[in-house]
Amino acid sequence: MVTTTPPIRNSRRAEGASRPGDKVFLGLSRGSGITLLVIMAAIAVFLTYRAVLAISQDSTNFLTTSEWNPAGQPPAFGIAVLAFGTVVSSVIAMVIAVPVAIGIALFISHYAPRKLAKPLAYVVDLLAAVPSIIYGLWGAIFLVPYLGGLNQWLDDYMGWTYIFDKSSEGVARSLFTVGILLAIMILPIITNVTREVFLQVPKMHEEAALALGATRWEVIRMSVLPFGRSGIISASMLGLGRALGETMAVAVVLSPSFVISGHLLDPGGGTFAQNIAAKFNEANEFGRDALIASGLVLFAITLLVNGAARWIIGRRKEYSGAAA
Repeated sequence: MVTTTPPIRNSRRAEGASRPGDKVFLGLSRGSGITLLVIMAAIAVFLTYRAVLAISQDSTNFLTTSEWNPAGQPPAFGIAVLAFGTVVSSVIAMVIAVPVAIGIALFISHYAPRKLAKPLAYVVDLLAAVPSIIYGLWGAIFLVPYLGGLNQWLDDYMGWTYIFDKSSEGVARSLFTVGILLAIMILPIITNVTREVFLQVPKMHEEAALALGATRWEVIRMSVLPFGRSGIISASMLGLGRALGETMAVAVVLSPSFVISGHLLDPGGGTFAQNIAAKFNEANEFGRDALIASGLVLFAITLLVNGAARWIIGRRKEYSGAAA
């Protein structure tokens, strides 16, 4: 006589799925996701509608024009300078912040003694909560005057690279200064997320590497960094999102001008967020539509960056699963 054992685990799972609490939680989770999609779609529709009203009356090419004069007759405005300044300053910030953030996260999670690691992590958390206007005031009052020497040094020894060739006199209110300030601002965010990822590395992986005779750096290189690669990418994209959309700090520090220049040490340039903050109050109805059109481009860039980050993380997870 053959007897079959009932699938207890599956029956328990089905019973749990029918509980009122699970149904409520499922409904709330699903509703939250749908609400988020609706909000994003509403923002996109609003920005697109107002942007079309402005771009349809633009007498120039909106994507390639370096001028911003929506009040002119005829209106002439474009995002070439804004896109260039936003991307360049964000790239500078990422180049500076990401390696430093990874180093700080590794020091806190694997090198620093516990008595030092906890206060240091607390300080980093506090830095992430500082308002952007505070960073902007500090940058304008302290950072800009003290960057004059660094700019001169870069001009003297790195001027042959063209990008560090300072061709005009003036204070250091340039895209390079903005990039350094943005790097300082996004450093705590990237550090916090990366540190938490490093702390999640299975201890057995590290202990196994140590048992095989690996040094501490070899343990980090073979166990910690591969495990936390997806988290590092996520943290970097989170920091990049703040750098792309930073408004007040950039508006306080940057000396705006609608000129595209490859000399990063020269004063001038502009970003999407800074231009919107500087011109929104004085703009008429059509001028605000033009600013909203530039905001739509920034919105699209942010979505593309986040989408690319999700794609990279997904590919790495698939690769890791296939390798396993």
